[in-house]
Amino acid sequence: MSSLTYELFLAGLAVGGAAALTGIGLLVTYRATGVLNLAHGAVAMVCAYVLRQLVVEWGWPLPLAACVTLLLVGPGVGLVLDRVVFRPAAVLGSDPATTLVASIGVFVLLVGAAALLWGGGARDDAPVLLGDDPWLHLGAAVLLAVAVGAVTRWTRLGRELRAVVDNRELAALGGIDADRMSAVGWAFGSFTAGLTGVLLAPYVRLDPYGLPLLVVEVIAVAVVARMRSLPVAVVTALAIGVGQAQLTRFHPAGWSGPLVQAVAANLFVVALLVAALVLPGVGARDALPRASTAGARVPPGVWGVAGVLFLLPLGFAGTDLHTAIQVPALAVILLSLVVVTGRGGQISLGQAAYAGLGALFTALLAAGRFPGLPRLPELTALVVAVVLVAPLGLLTGWPAIRRRGLALALATLAVGVAVSRFVFAQPYATAGLAPARPAGFASDRAYYALELVLLASALLLVAAMRRGRTGRALAALRDHEAGASAAGVPVPALKVLAFVAGAALAALGGGLLAMGLRAFDPAAYDPVRGLLWFAAVLVLGADSLLSPLAAAALLVGLDAGARGGAAAALIGLLAALTSRVPPLMSLLPSAPRRQAPPEGVPRAPARVHAGHRPADTPRAPTDGGHARPTGPRSGPAVADGGQPPPGVPRPKRRPAPGHGAQPPTQRPRGLEAHHLTLHYAGGVSALDHVTLRLPPGRLTALVGPNGAGKSTLFHCLAGTARPGSGRVTLDGVDITARPAHARTRLGIARTFQELAVFASLTVEENVRVGAEHGRVRDPRHVEQTLRLLDLNAVRHVPAAGLATGTLRRVEVARALAGRPHTLLLDEPAAGLDATETAALARVLKALAADGMAVLVVEHDLDLVADIADAVHVMEAGRIMP
Repeated sequence: MSSLTYELFLAGLAVGGAAALTGIGLLVTYRATGVLNLAHGAVAMVCAYVLRQLVVEWGWPLPLAACVTLLLVGPGVGLVLDRVVFRPAAVLGSDPATTLVASIGVFVLLVGAAALLWGGGARDDAPVLLGDDPWLHLGAAVLLAVAVGAVTRWTRLGRELRAVVDNRELAALGGIDADRMSAVGWAFGSFTAGLTGVLLAPYVRLDPYGLPLLVVEVIAVAVVARMRSLPVAVVTALAIGVGQAQLTRFHPAGWSGPLVQAVAANLFVVALLVAALVLPGVGARDALPRASTAGARVPPGVWGVAGVLFLLPLGFAGTDLHTAIQVPALAVILLSLVVVTGRGGQISLGQAAYAGLGALFTALLAAGRFPGLPRLPELTALVVAVVLVAPLGLLTGWPAIRRRGLALALATLAVGVAVSRFVFAQPYATAGLAPARPAGFASDRAYYALELVLLASALLLVAAMRRGRTGRALAALRDHEAGASAAGVPVPALKVLAFVAGAALAALGGGLLAMGLRAFDPAAYDPVRGLLWFAAVLVLGADSLLSPLAAAALLVGLDAGARGGAAAALIGLLAALTSRVPPLMSLLPSAPRRQAPPEGVPRAPARVHAGHRPADTPRAPTDGGHARPTGPRSGPAVADGGQPPPGVPRPKRRPAPGHGAQPPTQRPRGLEAHHLTLHYAGGVSALDHVTLRLPPGRLTALVGPNGAGKSTLFHCLAGTARPGSGRVTLDGVDITARPAHARTRLGIARTFQELAVFASLTVEENVRVGAEHGRVRDPRHVEQTLRLLDLNAVRHVPAAGLATGTLRRVEVARALAGRPHTLLLDEPAAGLDATETAALARVLKALAADGMAVLVVEHDLDLVADIADAVHVMEAGRIMP
């Protein structure tokens, strides 16, 4: 081995050892608390600053300062985070998306606090803790990994840690002190963060932004390890560190030279991008909960005040107006988050990348340096830049199709970091750019007026997206993605639309910002800035059009009027407390939106959240575990004789997919399952060669004990699960590969065992979503379906405030509004009382009598006996003969 190779190997071991420590800390925190701590790098930065303060500024001996930093400050920060931020969120039952937002808030808070305390400049005098010997760094990482693995695997503490992560409530019932376990996890995770920070600080610039971002990049090793395996994390970190060091030997000539050098300096970024986009998603829970994106409907008077405030700077002059110019441009960038996050409910941490690309492309086009295009006038360059950047929204939109929550956050963050490192940080792409303002708008006052016009236009565009068919579909996607797909909403296409529109708006704002400042500053679009923007919009209310205006004014005004970092500290504090502090815009007096519910309409005391069943309406008294009616089976939903009310047309059969109309003598075959087999991880057989036919005009029931495979079969029929083998056919045509929304448009509608209503929409809007995306798209069906299910009295009431029985009817109404020929119902009587169950039974019998194929998966055997034409019993993944 040559001397150079060996030296680079040692240098790579030093970097890899520090990265391994980061991976260990992230894994321990995640395994102990269930939280991917994106603030890990910020904690590392704070500890590095504390050690420098003690040693360099106050003259403490290095060993004493290191002990105080690593054994007191680091774990102390972790304990504070656990007690103040994450333990309350766990007690309130917050989901991973909420805790992810909280960790972003902590990141932003610590970065802002560090900027306030130590300034924004880089320091190069951080003390060296373990010397320059890379074997010491490697030994520390390996020793720590072995110790953690041994404790986790062979001690009572490790078993209790795993139990708390698996099920906090169940662990507490078993006598485990869940709070103590969580505190241990946070203290140890912060200790490893501090150790990483003090080891890395002497070799990288120590500033509030650089070191936290560097540690964020190293999240790649934890993602590759699937947030589980310590050995995989350590080996991955060492391999990437050594590989990155060895790549510095190559200096190819020509166009590939800068690219190779960029990869050589940022191999952890490449690993993060590949791990986030290619490997299976980590923690693929739902998108942001409704509570974190809520925004009140702003009264017209507030809009008037906002308009006056934004017009005031036209009377300013000098530096005041020069600062104000940044506000409308930043508001346009933040408006992109209203589209992606507020309305679409998707976590997007990479909007700064699209804003930076918009600024860069505008400057290059205006300077005539964009490959293949001539020099363009400034306004034309801005428009072309937006058109060029918009399709790049697919970089985050495409992964979003199959990723949610934490997995999507990592994918969007990886894209943002990669663009920052491989585009903005490369001098050959950004050197010497000084974008000019458009002709006729050179003065600050004229340019500010132009920005206001474009901001108003963007606001009108986004307001239009939030209304009508597209607005309802986006709200459905945000409130309950699976429910939206079941209603026929093309979820993949809608996600891509949201990200592409968001990229276009971010590019427009970025271009305006660069022209306003007459400079392209890569630091203005780094990933840390993107995290700050995301947190700012979230704490104000991402679904409010007023939020980007307020956030832009707050961010620019605080940093201009106070010391740098004040805005980040305030926004970070609010975001860290997101589980307890509602979005600020929701505190405004709301504009009248919908009429109040009439007298006598029951309202649930709790809000409806996606995936959670309200417990406000008890089931009827049970006998042997099955609901038994206690009153007469009568209800207003269906007229006497089991027929729909007058004016409700009977459902009609459609031709088989891919074929023309069938002769009257040929009876459709309906939905069929042929020898479906599905095995889960561990060899568990959920379905074992199951065959089932749902004939038109008959009501089929599926019963059996829990774990028999009923829900799995139901999901295979509905398109939300893909069998390992076998086929699902509709009128003889194979539809096994068709997704849920496509099956809905073929006429197969479904409801969910757990409520899948769109909580932010009214009852009428819920039903309208089904009518607009079903097999037969006719708005007249909304009125007919509301009347059929007796929902007219609550049609204008938001679904979030209704009782369980009413919400069950809303789900059925949404499914029927698209005029399906096959209806799949998963425990439709759950939460209903005797009268509501009787009304439901009459509706279902009337639908079957009119030719609809109905499948009911139900535990209420009395209901099954009353309505079913055929009953199938499942056990151990098979339908019993």
